[in-house]
Amino acid sequence: MKPETINIVQIIKETTSGQNSDKYAVCWIKNEVDGFEIDHVLYENVSNSIFFLSPKCTWKIIKKDRTVPSGYILYLDDEVLNNPILSNLHINKVRLFNSGEIPLFKLSPGIEKRTQAILEMIDELLGSHLNHKDDAILSLLNTFFVYCDGQCNIKSIVSNNNSKTNIVYKFKKLVDKHIQEYHEVADYAKLLNISPKYLNECVKEVLFVSSKYIIIEQLLMRSRHSLKFSNKSIKEISFELGFSTPDYFSYFFKSQTGITPSSLRKS
Repeated sequence: MKPETINIVQIIKETTSGQNSDKYAVCWIKNEVDGFEIDHVLYENVSNSIFFLSPKCTWKIIKKDRTVPSGYILYLDDEVLNNPILSNLHINKVRLFNSGEIPLFKLSPGIEKRTQAILEMIDELLGSHLNHKDDAILSLLNTFFVYCDGQCNIKSIVSNNNSKTNIVYKFKKLVDKHIQEYHEVADYAKLLNISPKYLNECVKEVLFVSSKYIIIEQLLMRSRHSLKFSNKSIKEISFELGFSTPDYFSYFFKSQTGITPSSLRKS
């Protein structure tokens, strides 16, 4: 991987797309900036957000206070995004960088901390002479994109005229909000006032997976996190996630992952 294919800078002062106009930009605004202008549209007082911007966009981060950094900008070449390690991610399949829309991710507090750690590690590696640093950087990028793509509660779109994309966005928000109550596609279709068949058609067209996959993905993500990072019992976790019995939760988890919840907890 050539040195110029990836670059990361802190957001300390006003920044524009002209500085790296041939690259894709991933802008993580952690601490509030005065404004973010994208293609002559101004978004004021932006914070805790990740924007994905193609080289076709013109953008400017407006920042008056230079005493505190507001986040990071990660610049990437096509060569990096086309790497086989990253090519199968949904973030590429949906063409977030090229759709003509501006994808915006809102991060939950836990994911925000991990995102900062990942970007800081990438920054350190870029300035190092360690063996296999390219492999490590790609691995960290993959983790970063997986977090962005996999969290059902963070994805929204600044401007969106595609009705199917809009339905998928609303569906993902509903899954995040109601996952403890509803585990069936039909429940979410009812909330959206559409048929389960049409909901599945929309999700498959936009994300290339089934509606059920989105629900299962969210259940597994939350159950893994609780099993790894909480002291709750398996029984408590199962009821918290809306399973009728701990046995059914264990059956679901093993059928999806190949291991039991207790095995994951011990690992």
